[in-house]
Amino acid sequence: MEDLSTGTRAHRVSMTNRRSCTVNGVNDVLSFDIHEILLETEQGMLMIKGDELHVNRLTLEKGEVDIDGRIDSFTYSDAAGGGQKSESLLTRLFR
Repeated sequence: MEDLSTGTRAHRVSMTNRRSCTVNGVNDVLSFDIHEILLETEQGMLMIKGDELHVNRLTLEKGEVDIDGRIDSFTYSDAAGGGQKSESLLTRLFR
């Protein structure tokens, strides 16, 4: 699912019954624990909050992540994609 005109992957989030989700277009997993997962995606930073969260499958070559657990929220930052490497993570999150 790579966009050949821009060289970026399509970003998609698919969730089933708030218990599992698949995220495509992931550039990096910045942090994760049982309550919060922070992903760098093609559309900016994505914070997933919930309980008993587990990263079941991570394939950075394809940009895919599978997550299980009780999912309470998805929050995107205002950062415009993963191409802004010169800014710090905190700057991008709290802009």
